[in-house]
Amino acid sequence: MNNKKGVSFWVLILAAIVLIIFLTTGQTLSLIDYDLAIDLGLQESEKEIGKVGIAFAKGFAFGDTIIYIPMLIIGILGLIKGKKWGALFMFGGLAISVYWPVVHLYAIYIETDAIVLNPDKYISFPIVLTLITVYGLWGISYLYKNLT
Repeated sequence: MNNKKGVSFWVLILAAIVLIIFLTTGQTLSLIDYDLAIDLGLQESEKEIGKVGIAFAKGFAFGDTIIYIPMLIIGILGLIKGKKWGALFMFGGLAISVYWPVVHLYAIYIETDAIVLNPDKYISFPIVLTLITVYGLWGISYLYKNLT
């Protein structure tokens, strides 16, 4: 990995840290207390997404907690240390950052009868999920261009 740590490098790292905070707050918390996550507006209720939707939300929360969050953390640490394995872990985390928002956006808009979110979420979800996807794609491109 290139040892040059310019502004783009720190944008990649800081955005990953913010993402980890959001994931830990929304996803890991929902594994501990799903109802609290709903009350805080971090997860959807059965009325919004149904029982199967909750099962998938909990499945994503579990996967995010044991795979996605650790990949981002290890990626950050490795990149800061200038290790190639850091880039590999970050690539994995960024690929997930592209994949899951696209899945959710598609599900929200293809299954409007099965998923009935409050109107604010139909506005905020596309914005937030698109930003995460763009971050993932940009991060992958940045890492690819800066690998030596």
